Amino acid sequence: MYIGAFFLLILFAVLAYNFAFIKGQLNVGTAYGARVACSCHYIGGRDLEDCKKDFEPGMEVIGLSLDEERRRVTASALMIASATAEFREGWGCVMLTEAQLDQE
Repeated sequence: MYIGAFFLLILFAVLAYNFAFIKGQLNVGTAYGARVACSCHYIGGRDLEDCKKDFEPGMEVIGLSLDEERRRVTASALMIASATAEFREGWGCVMLTEAQLDQE
């Protein structure tokens, strides 16, 4: 019992210590995922599930959602990070900032 509690305490401490790094990696991963999936879907004409084949190894935690009306793809990971890319004619897929998303 004590060994299990000690292990959980160590695990929690390691995660807390590395949270900034983990959040940073998830921010980069979701931005990459949103941009790649947006281009794949709106420029390449592929299904969103097929676009996940273009992800790098280790990006399995990134989920994708599609907003066809606004021509957007949002990537999110573990309720910690998310990013949205929007297809704009003549510009391709551009990343939206938090301020742009908050204006809506």
